[in-house]
Amino acid sequence: MDPFESYKLYNALKLHFESGYDAVKYNFKSNVTQKSFFKRRDKYFFAKLAKKHEGDLKDYYVSNFKMGLSYIGDMMDEDGERNYREFKRIRESIHRVFSIDINRLQEADIPFDRLFQSVDGQLPPLVKLWLQEEISLETVVILNAIFGFIPRESATITDTIMWPDTKRKIEKYSPFVNFSRNKCISLLQKTFTNA
Repeated sequence: MDPFESYKLYNALKLHFESGYDAVKYNFKSNVTQKSFFKRRDKYFFAKLAKKHEGDLKDYYVSNFKMGLSYIGDMMDEDGERNYREFKRIRESIHRVFSIDINRLQEADIPFDRLFQSVDGQLPPLVKLWLQEEISLETVVILNAIFGFIPRESATITDTIMWPDTKRKIEKYSPFVNFSRNKCISLLQKTFTNA
């Protein structure tokens, strides 16, 4: 992958995570030109990442956007690499991570249905547990894919500071979480019906 291709992919993903643009729908295409690329002072970063993460550059970018790093220069240091290693670890054992997280949810001693509900305009307990780093974003994405609680509860959440960004992160990260729906439903049933 050449540096310009790396920049195009980065730009499409940046737009995906930060705006209404859907990179997956538009096949990671965005309106950038080589002229605009060559005017950038950070061209070297795109070249370096393209060479280092040639086959998995999209995952590298996604892992860093997921963690809130959006400037290419910030992705170049150890934090960028750590984000990528953690992303790969979770992706390679997604069902194990989900199983551990739902065990934590079961131990939280909150009735199952209440995990997804917004009460008095507050964030649902499930989202709060993710923000407190008790469970992973992937688990929130999977549970939203199964139950569709984000669109339903958004109407009752009154927070206008944190919720819009939190909701966007969950929704924008969703296409990058691959899991077996049947396996996750089975894990949920085992955990919450045997409690």
